[in-house]
Amino acid sequence: MTLKFRGGFVLEKVFRDPVHDYITVTHPVISELIDTAEFQRLRRIKQLGTSSFTFHGAEHTRFSHCLGVYHIAKRITDYFSLNFPLEWNPDENLLTQCAALLHDVGHGAYSHTFEGLFNTDHEAVTREIITSPDTEINAILRKVSADFPEKVASVISHEYPNPQVVQLISSQIDADRMDYLLRDAYFTGAVYGQFDLTWILRVIVPTENGIAFKYSGMHAVEDYIVSRYQMYMQVYFHAASRSMEVLLQKLLARAKFLYNLHPDYFAMSSPCLVPFFEKNHNLKDYLRLDDGVMNTYFQVWMSHEDEILADLASAYVNRHLLKSITFDPKAVELKDLDFLSSLVEEAGFNPDYYTGIHSNYDLPYDFYRPSSEKPRTEIKILQKNGSLTELSVLSPLIKSLTGTIHGNSRFYFPKVMLENPEFTKYIVNDSLITDSIQPTEIADKAVSQQLSLDDNL
Repeated sequence: MTLKFRGGFVLEKVFRDPVHDYITVTHPVISELIDTAEFQRLRRIKQLGTSSFTFHGAEHTRFSHCLGVYHIAKRITDYFSLNFPLEWNPDENLLTQCAALLHDVGHGAYSHTFEGLFNTDHEAVTREIITSPDTEINAILRKVSADFPEKVASVISHEYPNPQVVQLISSQIDADRMDYLLRDAYFTGAVYGQFDLTWILRVIVPTENGIAFKYSGMHAVEDYIVSRYQMYMQVYFHAASRSMEVLLQKLLARAKFLYNLHPDYFAMSSPCLVPFFEKNHNLKDYLRLDDGVMNTYFQVWMSHEDEILADLASAYVNRHLLKSITFDPKAVELKDLDFLSSLVEEAGFNPDYYTGIHSNYDLPYDFYRPSSEKPRTEIKILQKNGSLTELSVLSPLIKSLTGTIHGNSRFYFPKVMLENPEFTKYIVNDSLITDSIQPTEIADKAVSQQLSLDDNL
């Protein structure tokens, strides 16, 4: 199919993109998918959520990211069709491009935080948007064939039988990751996410069991892996962004708690959240929520009579960060964190809403481990003799990162606690020193709390 307009000319739809320069769309299915309500909604969902509070330029959206993933997938499928006619089936070009475009269509407002609190799943929502007969996206995909929506969904869920198509969309080096690293680096201003996309797309090859990269491009692939590692450590795991995420989690948790006491207030002030408070939401309810809707609710809650909700809403809207310290989850026991929480409570804060634990860990690269819960598809290098070798075997640099988990766990608390010497004496170099918390102190604290409770009875 082609886009035919007056005079019989084919009209390209062109998007001027800061990362890829021009993104062109010539296939009518792709063009129509972009114009659907479900896809346009992604314009109202930030790609990096709370990271914009840390990196002020990170205002880009899931819409631009999905376009970028489509663009990379199109470049690869066009390259494969031209240069590997025996190894690649060009009939799967449209399928690959549709899956690339729609891979994140199910993401919601503040997606990961929202999912943890309201038990939603953006991957399941993505499948529902694609396969539900009630969506505009499904109606367009069914024009290709009756089973085309299921095929697109199966690529995204890693169930499609051709591993070449699946790995282009989801693997350790895929169109999704390549776009978000470049895009996030550009909009955050970070230099860590830069790598040679053009050369990587020149050395990628289809193989019987997926995709591989020519040996001549191995250093570009190394650069990509290191860039990914640096972006996770310096951008995605930034303590300030995580602080805002903890605040958001506590804010929504307080609203969820108060809904049971004052449902009428929330029905008036934040009606789109009511189905989620009631645990009876459907796809239409989910699609009504976006960042703008949520942010409006937060501003309304700033004037709520509940001091905790109003304070948390104000802290989030006005970027009043919680402070944090790192701790080693292998060395720190729960009672140690409970002890710090008790000090926060003594200072007048409800620890259920003013303390929190946030852990971020990433595995920059790993070889295939069939026994793991989600085995990774390893990166293969095509050597000059035609053999395929796993990347870390050839690269000492990647070998040093392989199988090694990086990240940390943080304990969050109100900033004012840093003025409390009883609290700060357990902190050295922004880290919790558990050896300084003696069992007698914890016991004394428990006795003191019990005596206080007895006095109030």
